[in-house]
Parts: sequence; structure tokens; C-alpha cells
Amino acid sequence: MTDLAENLARLRKAKDLSQESLAERAGVGVDTVARIERGTRTTCRPATLHRLAAALSVSAQTLLTGEDNRQSALATNAEMVRLRQAITSGGLVPGLSDFAENTETVSLTEAERQTTAVWRLYVDGRHTELLALLPAVLADARRLVETNHGDDAAAGRRLLATTYRIAAGIAGRLGQDDLAWTAAERALDVARSSDDPELQQAVALRYLAWTLVRQGREDEAEQVATNAAEAIQPTMLDADPVRTAVFGNLLFNAATAAVKAGAVQRAADLLAEARSAAARTMTSVVTEAAIFSPRAVALQEVDHWSRSNDPETALHQAATLQSVPGQLPAFWEAGSALHIASASLKTRRYDDALHHLDQAHRLAPDWATSQPLGVTTMRALLDRATRRRGPRFAGLAQAFGVA
Repeated sequence: MTDLAENLARLRKAKDLSQESLAERAGVGVDTVARIERGTRTTCRPATLHRLAAALSVSAQTLLTGEDNRQSALATNAEMVRLRQAITSGGLVPGLSDFAENTETVSLTEAERQTTAVWRLYVDGRHTELLALLPAVLADARRLVETNHGDDAAAGRRLLATTYRIAAGIAGRLGQDDLAWTAAERALDVARSSDDPELQQAVALRYLAWTLVRQGREDEAEQVATNAAEAIQPTMLDADPVRTAVFGNLLFNAATAAVKAGAVQRAADLLAEARSAAARTMTSVVTEAAIFSPRAVALQEVDHWSRSNDPETALHQAATLQSVPGQLPAFWEAGSALHIASASLKTRRYDDALHHLDQAHRLAPDWATSQPLGVTTMRALLDRATRRRGPRFAGLAQAFGVA
């Protein structure tokens, strides 16, 4: 079958159109559509190609190659410029200075409130608002550090490190891995002179390990994460839930790096250690520093088996999630739903796969539809669909950018 045949069939099903409906829309014969999709007609006149593309609301190039060059970016060029300015400014380089609406210095309390607000935007996947507000919040945090001394300056550095980490997170989501590294490295540097240097450095190293995984540097990521975890590993009598949560999150990073490097059992052992830590505290931590609970571990284990290409074990693990308590941010739950959808697809449970894609989209629409795993799973479902699947199916195909 030709690319044109596969693309035409997939895009038609994504729009929930029958061959007859598409032919009518395009003003071509239904036998033309049928023969192209069967691959018995391997050539197509330019006029026919453009009529079919217009009827499907795609470009002729998309119909021929499957590449959707109309899919909107997560951030505009102007937003990316402002984010780069915000991360790389700060007086370290002559000629680069901070920018904000005014030069007024905010209070420590207001800076704390602002940092919490942008973190909420980050975990909620509200990228447009986050990109609009983050540059000023970073500038305010830097100015707060520069204009204070002693304990207030150290507390300000903790907030500045936190804001740099949020900047690293959104840069990574936008595929700007080198910019994410720069932001995380700055967070680590600022954390060293904050009012909680040990913990704040460990959190910054968690973001650096995550960035290394994104860069394909799995061995280095695992080493960074395990070293940082060992440095802050809580004792059996340590009752600090945040410290335990950061330790657990570093183990998550190390496990992700290990499984991506093919060390499935080592990753499973790291998650088992995280599970033990969660069982000892039995508390739920949901802060910028860490997101950790028995449920967080359970979701990580589902993701682990999905990444390990063991979909049956992933689905078996997923079946236990309902009984595991804990409140997690929507994008965490959505990420697990994408892995369950992928595992369902691999085991030919196509209706289940669609259900979990729908769940991920409902939980965190902007975040879920930007994830490669969601896009590839939806595209595979389209390729396997032998008939029209209805408006829900078509709507998800549109949302994930494969329609």
C-alpha cells in the first residue's frame, strides 16, 4: 500500500467520513476514493489530490507524506524569545539586564505567592499563561536577591532556584533541552547559597537528571540522580516527608534513565526502593520540590512496564491503581493514562486504548496532546481502524494532531 493510500484512509477515518461522504465532499467518484485506499490506483491527478485534501481540511503535502505542517506550535517565537531572555539575563553578561514592567522590588511574601502561582500553571499545563508570567516572576526573584541581605537574601535564593526549575520544566516541555539545562544549572548554582542548600540542590539535580534523559544521556542521568539520592537518603527514623519525597523522585529519575538504557531490572529495583520509602511515610507530598506518595510510585511502575515493552504487566499493574490512594496533579495522571493506552494498543485492546487516550485528554488536554506517546498511539489506532469509529474517535484524532 502506498503512503497516499494509508494517509487518505487514516485522515478519512479521523474525520469520521465514509468513502461515499468524502467522495461527495471532494466532488470525485467514490470508486476513485476506494481504489486509492486499496492501493490499486497509485497515481492521482493534481486536481483530484487537491480536492481530496481540501475535503479533509489538510494540505496536499500532508495527504501525500503524512506530515502535518499546519499543527500549531506550543509556543510562539515571541514567547520563546521572552523565555530565553528570562533564563539567560540577570547581569552575568555585560549588556544583558533584567526586564519587567517596573523596577519595584516585591516582598518575600509576594515573591513566594508568585512562585506558587506559576508552579500551579506549570502542573496544570496552562502554558500560555505560564509563558506570559514567568519572565517577570524570574526578574522579580532575581531583584529580590540582589536588594536583600542575610536571611532574606537566602530565602530569596530558594525562590529564585524554584523559579529557575519551573523555567527548566517548561523549556523541556517545549523541546528546548539545552535551554532547560541552562535553567536547571542556574537553579543548582543559586541553591548552594539558599536557606536550605542541601535539599534545594537535590531538587535542582532532579531537574538536571530529567534534562539529561531528554538529551539521550541515560547513563549520566542515572548517575546524577542516584548520587543525589544517596546524599539525602532519609534514615529509618527520618520523619521529614519532603526530604523523603525528593529522595523518591530522584529514584524515579534514575529508574527512567535505567529503563531507557535497557536496564529493566535495575529500574525495577530502584522503584522498589521508592515504594519502600513511600510506605514508610504514607504521606502525600505535592509541591514543586517533589510529587511523591504511594500512588505516585504505583503510576511510575505502570509507566516502567510500559516503557519496558511488557504491556501485559503494565496493564496488570494499572488494574490495581483504583485502590491506591493519593491526589496527584492532572498531568501525572494523564501521563499514566497515555502509557496504559499504549499498553492496551500493543495488546490489541483498541477500545481500552481509546478510552485511556480520552481520559488523558480530559485530564490535561494541552499537556497530553503535546506528548509523542499520545500522538503515536492515536495514529496507530487510526491505522488499525477498519471502519468509521464515530465522532468521539474523530475528535481525539483532531486533538492529537493526526487528523
